[in-house]
Amino acid sequence: METPNRRQFLKALSASSLAALMSGAPRMSAAGNFVHPAATADCCILLWMAGGMAAPETFDPKGYQPFEKGLPVENILSTFPAIDTALDGVQISAGLEEIAKVMDRATLIRSHVQPDLGNILHSRHQYHWHTGYVPPQTVAAPHIGAWMARVLGPRNPVMPAFINIGQRLEGVGESEELKAFTTAGFFGAEYGPFNLPDPDDAARSVRPPEGMDAGRFANRYRLYQRLVDANPQREFMSDYQQESMLRSLENAHRLLGSPDREAFDLTGEPEAVQDAYGKHRFGRGCLLARRLAETGARFIEVTTEYVPFLHWDTHEKGHETAARMKQEIDRPIATLIRELEERGMLDRTLVVIASEFSRDMMIEGVPGSDARDQSRAKSDTLEEMTHYGLHRHFTGGSSVVMFGGGMKKGHVHGATADERPLVAIEDPVTITDLHATIFTAMGISPKTEFDIEKRPFYATEDGRGEAIDSVFDT
Repeated sequence: METPNRRQFLKALSASSLAALMSGAPRMSAAGNFVHPAATADCCILLWMAGGMAAPETFDPKGYQPFEKGLPVENILSTFPAIDTALDGVQISAGLEEIAKVMDRATLIRSHVQPDLGNILHSRHQYHWHTGYVPPQTVAAPHIGAWMARVLGPRNPVMPAFINIGQRLEGVGESEELKAFTTAGFFGAEYGPFNLPDPDDAARSVRPPEGMDAGRFANRYRLYQRLVDANPQREFMSDYQQESMLRSLENAHRLLGSPDREAFDLTGEPEAVQDAYGKHRFGRGCLLARRLAETGARFIEVTTEYVPFLHWDTHEKGHETAARMKQEIDRPIATLIRELEERGMLDRTLVVIASEFSRDMMIEGVPGSDARDQSRAKSDTLEEMTHYGLHRHFTGGSSVVMFGGGMKKGHVHGATADERPLVAIEDPVTITDLHATIFTAMGISPKTEFDIEKRPFYATEDGRGEAIDSVFDT
Protein backbone atom coordinates (compact mmCIF):
# COMPACT_ATOMS: atom_id res chain seq x y z
CA MET A 1 0.00 0.00 0.00
CA GLU A 2 1.33 3.43 -0.93
CA THR A 3 1.88 5.77 2.06
CA PRO A 4 0.85 9.45 1.92
CA ASN A 5 4.50 10.50 2.16
CA ARG A 6 5.40 8.28 -0.78
CA ARG A 7 2.47 9.65 -2.80
CA GLN A 8 3.55 13.22 -2.06
CA PHE A 9 7.12 12.36 -2.98
CA LEU A 10 6.07 10.86 -6.33
CA LYS A 11 3.80 13.80 -7.10
CA ALA A 12 6.62 16.28 -6.44
CA LEU A 13 9.07 14.24 -8.51
CA SER A 14 6.64 14.14 -11.43
CA ALA A 15 6.28 17.92 -11.28
CA SER A 16 10.05 18.48 -11.28
CA SER A 17 10.52 16.02 -14.14
CA LEU A 18 7.91 17.86 -16.22
CA ALA A 19 9.64 21.14 -15.39
CA ALA A 20 12.92 19.68 -16.64
CA LEU A 21 11.34 18.74 -19.99
CA MET A 22 9.95 22.24 -20.41
CA SER A 23 13.13 24.06 -19.33
CA GLY A 24 15.41 25.90 -21.71
CA ALA A 25 19.14 25.47 -22.11
CA PRO A 26 21.01 25.60 -18.79
CA ARG A 27 24.07 27.81 -19.12
CA MET A 28 27.18 27.83 -17.00
CA SER A 29 27.12 31.13 -15.15
CA ALA A 30 29.69 33.58 -16.50
CA ALA A 31 29.48 35.49 -13.24
CA GLY A 32 29.95 32.41 -11.07
CA ASN A 33 32.54 32.65 -8.32
CA PHE A 34 34.44 29.45 -9.09
CA VAL A 35 37.68 28.19 -10.58
CA HIS A 36 38.02 24.54 -11.54
CA PRO A 37 40.83 22.78 -9.65
CA ALA A 38 43.51 20.65 -11.29
CA ALA A 39 42.07 17.13 -11.64
CA THR A 40 43.68 14.20 -9.84
CA ALA A 41 41.35 11.72 -11.60
CA ASP A 42 40.03 11.35 -15.15
CA CYS A 43 37.41 8.68 -14.45
CA CYS A 44 35.18 7.91 -11.48
CA ILE A 45 33.71 4.48 -10.66
CA LEU A 46 31.00 4.50 -7.99
CA LEU A 47 30.34 1.10 -6.42
CA TRP A 48 26.88 1.63 -4.97
CA MET A 49 25.81 -0.62 -2.08
CA ALA A 50 22.10 -0.04 -2.63
CA GLY A 51 19.74 -0.55 0.29
CA GLY A 52 21.74 0.61 3.29
CA MET A 53 25.05 -1.18 3.93
CA ALA A 54 25.61 -1.45 7.68
CA ALA A 55 29.01 0.04 8.58
CA PRO A 56 29.43 -2.12 11.74
CA GLU A 57 29.04 -5.22 9.54
CA THR A 58 31.52 -4.05 6.87
CA PHE A 59 34.10 -1.26 7.18
CA ASP A 60 33.66 -0.11 10.80
CA PRO A 61 33.34 -3.23 13.01
CA LYS A 62 32.41 -2.83 16.66
CA GLY A 63 31.99 -5.24 19.58
CA TYR A 64 31.15 -8.67 18.14
CA GLN A 65 28.42 -10.76 19.74
CA PRO A 66 27.72 -14.26 18.35
CA PHE A 67 24.11 -15.37 18.15
CA GLU A 68 22.67 -16.43 21.48
CA LYS A 69 18.99 -16.80 22.25
CA GLY A 70 17.89 -14.35 24.91
CA LEU A 71 20.80 -11.95 24.31
CA PRO A 72 19.70 -8.32 24.89
CA VAL A 73 19.47 -6.62 21.52
CA GLU A 74 21.10 -3.50 22.95
CA ASN A 75 24.31 -5.51 23.36
CA ILE A 76 24.60 -6.28 19.64
CA LEU A 77 26.84 -3.85 17.74
CA SER A 78 28.29 -6.21 15.09
CA THR A 79 27.35 -9.75 14.12
CA PHE A 80 30.70 -10.55 12.47
CA PRO A 81 34.16 -10.56 14.06
CA ALA A 82 36.77 -8.05 12.92
CA ILE A 83 39.72 -9.09 10.74
CA ASP A 84 43.10 -7.48 10.14
CA THR A 85 43.84 -5.66 6.90
CA ALA A 86 46.95 -4.79 4.91
CA LEU A 87 46.81 -1.45 6.72
CA ASP A 88 48.47 -1.78 10.14
CA GLY A 89 46.10 -1.23 13.05
CA VAL A 90 42.96 -1.07 10.87
CA GLN A 91 40.39 -3.84 10.90
CA ILE A 92 37.29 -4.44 8.82
CA SER A 93 34.57 -7.09 9.06
CA ALA A 94 34.97 -10.81 8.43
CA GLY A 95 33.70 -11.75 4.98
CA LEU A 96 35.74 -9.00 3.32
CA GLU A 97 39.05 -10.85 3.34
CA GLU A 98 40.01 -9.92 -0.23
CA ILE A 99 39.20 -6.24 0.22
CA ALA A 100 41.21 -6.36 3.46
CA LYS A 101 44.29 -7.21 1.35
CA VAL A 102 44.01 -3.98 -0.68
CA MET A 103 43.07 -1.57 2.12
CA ASP A 104 46.64 -0.23 2.09
CA ARG A 105 45.66 1.44 -1.22
CA ALA A 106 42.53 3.04 0.27
CA THR A 107 41.27 6.08 2.11
CA LEU A 108 38.64 4.88 4.57
CA ILE A 109 36.11 7.49 5.72
CA ARG A 110 34.35 6.29 8.87
CA SER A 111 32.40 9.45 9.65
CA HIS A 112 30.02 9.91 6.73
CA VAL A 113 26.69 11.30 7.96
CA GLN A 114 23.30 11.83 6.36
CA PRO A 115 20.51 14.13 7.51
CA ASP A 116 17.38 12.81 9.19
CA LEU A 117 14.80 13.50 6.48
CA GLY A 118 11.86 12.67 8.74
CA ASN A 119 10.39 9.67 6.99
CA ILE A 120 13.51 7.70 6.12
CA LEU A 121 12.63 6.40 2.66
CA HIS A 122 15.39 4.69 0.69
CA SER A 123 14.31 6.59 -2.41
CA ARG A 124 14.64 10.00 -0.75
CA HIS A 125 18.06 9.21 0.68
CA GLN A 126 19.29 7.70 -2.60
CA TYR A 127 18.06 10.78 -4.47
CA HIS A 128 19.88 13.00 -1.97
CA TRP A 129 23.13 11.03 -2.20
CA HIS A 130 23.18 10.83 -6.01
CA THR A 131 22.18 14.44 -6.72
CA GLY A 132 23.39 16.27 -3.61
CA TYR A 133 19.90 17.74 -3.10
CA VAL A 134 17.14 16.75 -0.71
CA PRO A 135 13.96 15.94 -2.65
CA PRO A 136 11.61 17.19 -3.76
CA GLN A 137 13.11 20.03 -5.78
CA THR A 138 11.31 22.43 -8.09
CA VAL A 139 13.63 21.30 -10.89
CA ALA A 140 14.96 17.83 -11.69
CA ALA A 141 18.39 17.75 -10.07
CA PRO A 142 21.10 16.08 -12.19
CA HIS A 143 22.86 12.92 -11.01
CA ILE A 144 26.50 13.41 -9.98
CA GLY A 145 27.50 11.47 -13.11
CA ALA A 146 25.54 13.90 -15.29
CA TRP A 147 27.49 16.80 -13.79
CA MET A 148 30.70 15.13 -14.91
CA ALA A 149 29.30 14.44 -18.37
CA ARG A 150 28.13 18.05 -18.76
CA VAL A 151 31.12 19.91 -17.28
CA LEU A 152 33.96 17.63 -18.39
CA GLY A 153 32.50 16.02 -21.51
CA PRO A 154 33.48 12.57 -22.78
CA ARG A 155 37.01 11.19 -22.52
CA ASN A 156 36.37 9.23 -25.71
CA PRO A 157 33.92 10.87 -28.15
CA VAL A 158 32.23 7.57 -29.04
CA MET A 159 31.84 6.34 -25.44
CA PRO A 160 28.93 7.42 -23.24
CA ALA A 161 30.33 9.71 -20.56
CA PHE A 162 27.89 8.42 -17.89
CA ILE A 163 27.13 4.69 -17.64
CA ASN A 164 24.88 3.02 -15.06
CA ILE A 165 25.33 -0.74 -14.52
CA GLY A 166 23.18 -3.23 -12.65
CA GLN A 167 19.98 -1.37 -11.74
CA ARG A 168 16.69 -2.32 -13.33
CA LEU A 169 14.41 0.68 -13.82
CA GLU A 170 11.39 -1.37 -14.83
CA GLY A 171 9.62 -4.18 -13.04
CA VAL A 172 11.01 -3.50 -9.56
CA GLY A 173 9.61 -1.74 -6.50
CA GLU A 174 10.06 2.04 -6.31
CA SER A 175 11.11 2.14 -9.97
CA GLU A 176 9.65 5.63 -10.47
CA GLU A 177 11.70 6.97 -7.57
CA LEU A 178 14.83 5.31 -8.97
CA LYS A 179 14.22 6.93 -12.36
CA ALA A 180 13.94 10.32 -10.65
CA PHE A 181 17.63 10.47 -9.75
CA THR A 182 19.05 8.21 -12.48
CA THR A 183 18.87 11.09 -14.91
CA ALA A 184 20.62 14.18 -16.20
CA GLY A 185 17.71 16.29 -14.98
CA PHE A 186 17.63 19.74 -16.53
CA PHE A 187 20.93 19.13 -18.39
CA GLY A 188 19.07 17.06 -20.99
CA ALA A 189 19.09 13.50 -22.29
CA GLU A 190 22.53 13.64 -23.94
CA TYR A 191 24.14 13.87 -20.48
CA GLY A 192 21.99 11.16 -18.94
CA PRO A 193 23.04 7.60 -18.14
CA PHE A 194 23.53 4.80 -20.60
CA ASN A 195 21.64 2.18 -18.59
CA LEU A 196 22.88 -1.43 -18.58
CA PRO A 197 20.69 -3.38 -16.14
CA ASP A 198 22.43 -6.69 -16.84
CA PRO A 199 26.19 -6.63 -17.60
CA ASP A 200 25.88 -9.83 -19.64
CA ASP A 201 23.42 -8.09 -21.98
CA ALA A 202 25.66 -5.04 -22.43
CA ALA A 203 27.05 -6.21 -25.78
CA ARG A 204 23.53 -6.58 -27.16
CA SER A 205 22.74 -2.98 -26.16
CA VAL A 206 25.35 -1.61 -28.59
CA ARG A 207 24.23 -3.68 -31.57
CA PRO A 208 21.32 -2.94 -33.90
CA PRO A 209 18.07 -4.64 -32.86
CA GLU A 210 17.81 -8.27 -33.88
CA GLY A 211 16.95 -8.59 -37.57
CA MET A 212 18.04 -5.03 -38.33
CA ASP A 213 21.44 -4.24 -39.81
CA ALA A 214 23.34 -1.03 -39.07
CA GLY A 215 22.08 0.58 -42.29
CA ARG A 216 18.43 0.06 -41.42
CA PHE A 217 19.11 1.34 -37.89
CA ALA A 218 20.72 4.48 -39.34
CA ASN A 219 17.67 5.00 -41.57
CA ARG A 220 15.36 4.66 -38.58
CA TYR A 221 17.43 7.27 -36.71
CA ARG A 222 17.25 9.71 -39.66
CA LEU A 223 13.49 9.15 -39.97
CA TYR A 224 13.03 9.87 -36.27
CA GLN A 225 15.08 13.05 -36.67
CA ARG A 226 12.84 14.21 -39.55
CA LEU A 227 9.70 13.46 -37.53
CA VAL A 228 10.94 15.51 -34.59
CA ASP A 229 12.00 18.36 -36.88
CA ALA A 230 8.62 18.33 -38.65
CA ASN A 231 6.44 17.87 -35.56
CA PRO A 232 8.13 19.46 -32.55
CA GLN A 233 6.30 18.54 -29.36
CA ARG A 234 6.69 22.01 -27.90
CA GLU A 235 3.79 21.63 -25.51
CA PHE A 236 5.60 18.72 -23.84
CA MET A 237 9.28 19.45 -24.38
CA SER A 238 11.38 22.58 -24.91
CA ASP A 239 13.46 23.08 -28.05
CA TYR A 240 16.61 22.54 -26.01
CA GLN A 241 15.34 19.24 -24.57
CA GLN A 242 14.30 18.03 -28.04
CA GLU A 243 17.74 18.87 -29.44
CA SER A 244 19.38 17.16 -26.48
CA MET A 245 17.32 14.03 -27.16
CA LEU A 246 18.44 14.05 -30.79
CA ARG A 247 22.07 14.48 -29.78
CA SER A 248 21.76 11.51 -27.45
CA LEU A 249 20.44 9.41 -30.35
CA GLU A 250 23.28 10.63 -32.54
CA ASN A 251 25.78 9.62 -29.85
CA ALA A 252 24.20 6.15 -29.64
CA HIS A 253 24.38 5.79 -33.42
CA ARG A 254 28.07 6.78 -33.41
CA LEU A 255 28.87 4.15 -30.76
CA LEU A 256 26.99 1.54 -32.80
CA GLY A 257 29.47 1.91 -35.64
CA SER A 258 32.62 2.11 -33.55
CA PRO A 259 35.03 -0.75 -32.76
CA ASP A 260 35.05 0.57 -29.17
CA ARG A 261 31.66 -1.07 -28.70
CA GLU A 262 33.60 -4.31 -28.14
CA ALA A 263 34.36 -3.00 -24.64
CA PHE A 264 30.76 -3.90 -23.75
CA ASP A 265 31.30 -7.59 -24.60
CA LEU A 266 32.50 -9.47 -21.52
CA THR A 267 33.17 -12.63 -23.50
CA GLY A 268 36.29 -10.90 -24.76
CA GLU A 269 37.92 -11.42 -21.37
CA PRO A 270 40.01 -14.52 -20.58
CA GLU A 271 38.14 -17.11 -18.53
CA ALA A 272 40.58 -16.69 -15.62
CA VAL A 273 39.78 -12.98 -15.40
CA GLN A 274 36.04 -13.64 -15.53
CA ASP A 275 36.42 -16.17 -12.74
CA ALA A 276 38.36 -13.66 -10.63
CA TYR A 277 35.44 -11.22 -10.77
CA GLY A 278 32.86 -13.94 -10.22
CA LYS A 279 29.85 -14.96 -12.28
CA HIS A 280 27.13 -13.06 -10.40
CA ARG A 281 25.77 -9.73 -11.55
CA PHE A 282 27.74 -7.30 -9.38
CA GLY A 283 31.03 -9.02 -10.17
CA ARG A 284 30.25 -8.95 -13.89
CA GLY A 285 29.39 -5.26 -13.48
CA CYS A 286 32.80 -4.54 -11.93
CA LEU A 287 34.52 -6.29 -14.83
CA LEU A 288 32.46 -4.29 -17.31
CA ALA A 289 33.34 -1.09 -15.43
CA ARG A 290 37.05 -1.81 -15.79
CA ARG A 291 36.66 -2.42 -19.54
CA LEU A 292 34.62 0.77 -20.00
CA ALA A 293 37.01 2.88 -17.93
CA GLU A 294 39.85 1.52 -20.03
CA THR A 295 38.01 2.52 -23.22
CA GLY A 296 37.27 6.06 -22.07
CA ALA A 297 34.05 6.28 -20.03
CA ARG A 298 34.00 9.26 -17.66
CA PHE A 299 31.66 8.14 -14.85
CA ILE A 300 30.48 4.58 -14.19
CA GLU A 301 28.14 3.44 -11.45
CA VAL A 302 27.94 -0.25 -10.58
CA THR A 303 25.20 -1.15 -8.13
CA THR A 304 24.29 -4.20 -6.08
CA GLU A 305 20.79 -3.06 -7.16
CA TYR A 306 18.08 -1.58 -5.01
CA VAL A 307 14.96 -3.70 -4.71
CA PRO A 308 12.88 -3.16 -1.55
CA PHE A 309 13.64 -5.76 1.17
CA LEU A 310 16.39 -7.42 -0.87
CA HIS A 311 20.19 -7.24 -0.96
CA TRP A 312 21.47 -4.65 1.57
CA ASP A 313 17.89 -3.73 2.57
CA THR A 314 18.06 -6.02 5.62
CA HIS A 315 14.89 -5.67 7.67
CA GLU A 316 15.16 -9.31 8.66
CA LYS A 317 17.71 -12.10 8.23
CA GLY A 318 20.29 -9.32 8.54
CA HIS A 319 23.30 -11.48 9.38
CA GLU A 320 22.53 -14.08 6.73
CA THR A 321 21.91 -11.44 4.05
CA ALA A 322 25.01 -9.42 4.93
CA ALA A 323 27.13 -12.59 4.71
CA ARG A 324 25.77 -13.28 1.22
CA MET A 325 26.23 -9.67 0.08
CA LYS A 326 29.82 -9.59 1.30
CA GLN A 327 30.51 -12.77 -0.61
CA GLU A 328 29.16 -11.06 -3.74
CA ILE A 329 31.21 -7.85 -3.43
CA ASP A 330 34.50 -8.97 -1.83
CA ARG A 331 36.42 -10.58 -4.70
CA PRO A 332 35.06 -8.31 -7.46
CA ILE A 333 36.03 -5.08 -5.68
CA ALA A 334 39.49 -6.34 -4.74
CA THR A 335 40.03 -7.66 -8.28
CA LEU A 336 38.94 -4.34 -9.79
CA ILE A 337 41.44 -2.43 -7.65
CA ARG A 338 44.26 -4.83 -8.49
CA GLU A 339 43.50 -4.78 -12.21
CA LEU A 340 43.34 -0.99 -12.35
CA GLU A 341 46.64 -0.86 -10.50
CA GLU A 342 48.29 -3.45 -12.76
CA ARG A 343 47.20 -1.50 -15.85
CA GLY A 344 48.56 1.77 -14.49
CA MET A 345 45.03 3.21 -14.27
CA LEU A 346 44.37 3.43 -10.53
CA ASP A 347 46.22 6.70 -9.96
CA ARG A 348 43.83 8.49 -12.35
CA THR A 349 40.68 6.46 -11.60
CA LEU A 350 38.69 7.35 -8.48
CA VAL A 351 36.83 4.32 -7.09
CA VAL A 352 34.22 5.06 -4.42
CA ILE A 353 32.30 2.51 -2.31
CA ALA A 354 29.22 4.08 -0.69
CA SER A 355 25.62 3.54 0.42
CA GLU A 356 22.64 5.75 1.30
CA PHE A 357 22.97 5.13 5.08
CA SER A 358 24.09 2.58 7.65
CA ARG A 359 22.09 0.36 10.03
CA ASP A 360 21.66 -0.15 13.76
CA MET A 361 19.78 -2.71 15.88
CA MET A 362 18.12 -0.14 18.14
CA ILE A 363 17.94 3.32 16.56
CA GLU A 364 16.02 4.54 13.52
CA GLY A 365 17.68 7.58 11.96
CA VAL A 366 19.67 9.30 14.69
CA PRO A 367 19.17 9.41 18.47
CA GLY A 368 16.00 11.35 19.22
CA SER A 369 14.54 10.93 15.73
CA ASP A 370 10.77 10.50 15.49
CA ALA A 371 11.10 8.61 12.19
CA ARG A 372 8.88 5.54 11.91
CA ASP A 373 10.73 2.37 12.92
CA GLN A 374 10.69 0.03 9.94
CA SER A 375 12.51 -2.92 11.49
CA ARG A 376 10.71 -6.24 11.80
CA ALA A 377 12.70 -7.17 14.92
CA LYS A 378 10.56 -5.83 17.77
CA SER A 379 11.70 -7.79 20.82
CA ASP A 380 14.20 -6.40 23.35
CA THR A 381 15.94 -9.77 23.38
CA LEU A 382 17.21 -11.92 20.57
CA GLU A 383 14.81 -14.86 20.19
CA GLU A 384 15.43 -16.13 16.65
CA MET A 385 18.21 -16.07 14.07
CA THR A 386 16.09 -14.14 11.57
CA HIS A 387 16.46 -11.04 13.80
CA TYR A 388 20.22 -11.35 14.25
CA GLY A 389 21.71 -8.46 12.31
CA LEU A 390 21.41 -4.71 11.93
CA HIS A 391 18.00 -3.73 10.58
CA ARG A 392 17.05 -0.13 11.34
CA HIS A 393 18.05 2.75 9.06
CA PHE A 394 20.87 4.68 10.76
CA THR A 395 22.05 8.06 9.46
CA GLY A 396 24.39 9.06 12.29
CA GLY A 397 27.55 7.39 10.99
CA SER A 398 28.42 5.31 7.92
CA SER A 399 31.53 4.39 5.92
CA VAL A 400 32.86 5.35 2.50
CA VAL A 401 35.96 3.79 0.91
CA MET A 402 37.94 5.62 -1.79
CA PHE A 403 40.74 4.19 -3.92
CA GLY A 404 43.04 5.95 -6.39
CA GLY A 405 42.24 9.21 -8.12
CA GLY A 406 44.58 11.26 -5.96
CA MET A 407 43.40 9.90 -2.61
CA LYS A 408 45.89 8.98 0.10
CA LYS A 409 46.88 5.34 0.43
CA GLY A 410 46.40 3.68 3.79
CA HIS A 411 44.53 6.58 5.37
CA VAL A 412 41.61 6.63 7.83
CA HIS A 413 39.46 9.74 8.17
CA GLY A 414 37.05 10.25 11.06
CA ALA A 415 35.61 7.85 13.60
CA THR A 416 32.35 6.70 15.13
CA ALA A 417 31.68 5.94 18.79
CA ASP A 418 32.65 2.50 20.07
CA GLU A 419 29.41 2.19 22.04
CA ARG A 420 25.85 2.89 20.98
CA PRO A 421 24.83 5.32 19.61
CA LEU A 422 27.45 4.70 16.92
CA VAL A 423 27.42 8.30 15.68
CA ALA A 424 30.32 10.08 14.02
CA ILE A 425 32.41 11.66 16.79
CA GLU A 426 35.40 12.84 14.77
CA ASP A 427 35.58 14.82 11.50
CA PRO A 428 32.04 14.19 10.20
CA VAL A 429 31.63 14.23 6.41
CA THR A 430 28.31 15.35 4.94
CA ILE A 431 27.03 14.38 1.50
CA THR A 432 27.71 17.97 0.39
CA ASP A 433 31.37 17.80 1.39
CA LEU A 434 31.81 14.24 0.09
CA HIS A 435 30.50 15.37 -3.30
CA ALA A 436 32.82 18.39 -3.14
CA THR A 437 35.73 15.99 -2.61
CA ILE A 438 34.71 13.80 -5.56
CA PHE A 439 34.14 16.81 -7.82
CA THR A 440 37.48 18.34 -6.81
CA ALA A 441 39.30 15.10 -7.62
CA MET A 442 37.64 15.14 -11.05
CA GLY A 443 38.62 18.76 -11.69
CA ILE A 444 35.19 20.34 -11.09
CA SER A 445 34.72 23.20 -8.65
CA PRO A 446 32.06 22.41 -5.99
CA LYS A 447 30.80 25.95 -6.64
CA THR A 448 30.16 25.32 -10.35
CA GLU A 449 27.01 27.23 -11.18
CA PHE A 450 24.44 26.92 -13.96
CA ASP A 451 21.55 29.26 -14.64
CA ILE A 452 18.34 27.30 -15.01
CA GLU A 453 15.08 29.18 -15.48
CA LYS A 454 16.91 32.40 -14.45
CA ARG A 455 17.98 30.87 -11.14
CA PRO A 456 21.40 29.57 -10.06
CA PHE A 457 21.87 25.85 -9.49
CA TYR A 458 25.16 24.55 -8.07
CA ALA A 459 27.18 21.33 -8.26
CA THR A 460 26.95 21.11 -4.47
CA GLU A 461 23.96 22.47 -2.58
CA ASP A 462 24.06 26.28 -2.79
CA GLY A 463 27.75 25.97 -3.70
CA ARG A 464 28.59 25.26 -0.06
CA GLY A 465 30.53 22.01 -0.53
CA GLU A 466 34.10 21.98 0.79
CA ALA A 467 36.50 19.24 -0.31
CA ILE A 468 38.20 17.25 2.47
CA ASP A 469 41.76 18.38 1.87
CA SER A 470 43.25 15.84 4.28
CA VAL A 471 42.28 12.84 2.12
CA PHE A 472 44.22 14.02 -0.94
CA ASP A 473 47.69 12.66 -1.54
CA THR A 474 49.47 16.01 -1.81
